[in-house]
Amino acid sequence: MDKEPTESLWVRIKGSAGAGDIIVGVCYRPPDQGDQADEAIYRQIGAASRSQALVLMGDFNHPDICWRDNTAEHRQPRSFPECVNDNLPFQVIEKPTRRGAMLDLVLTNKEGLVGNVKLKGSFDYSDHEMVEFKILRAVRRAHSKLTALDFSRADFGFFRDLLGRIPWDKVLEGREAQDSWLVFKGHLLQSQERCPEGTGG
Repeated sequence: MDKEPTESLWVRIKGSAGAGDIIVGVCYRPPDQGDQADEAIYRQIGAASRSQALVLMGDFNHPDICWRDNTAEHRQPRSFPECVNDNLPFQVIEKPTRRGAMLDLVLTNKEGLVGNVKLKGSFDYSDHEMVEFKILRAVRRAHSKLTALDFSRADFGFFRDLLGRIPWDKVLEGREAQDSWLVFKGHLLQSQERCPEGTGG
């Protein structure tokens, strides 16, 4: 049985000692692509996602997909959102990339692997936004030191009071989801460090 061709390129970035490899894929899905070619892409994504870390980017031409809740207006034999949920649950593009539609995506199977995502305007004659982002180093597993918190000694009343003093409406106003999470996480860790107990293990 002949394999259905797909417009995709896959690269393995070798990690340094103690860090895993990263698979980077670039894909173009034509708007009129058939179900067999879609299924071929899904198989490629499934195989690549079994690696330690995967980043997939490209123009997938699915304007009918709402990425806030991973739903599509038109159901296919196996939907693209279903493939993404199974293999690449983190989609980091939050704004339209072409004429009000989010056609270009950056997907990954590891939270925190992709950061500093920016849309930089069109390049030359392209009518798509240019996407800039950083692929962060794969998490080192060797020689890592974990700090276990002793929550049995924590002063939760003081901790709750510290977080309650923060004007969250003003602090998070106008921020997107990823930025809001980083701000919240920063305040959470600062409050944790100020608590007299429960910060060591």
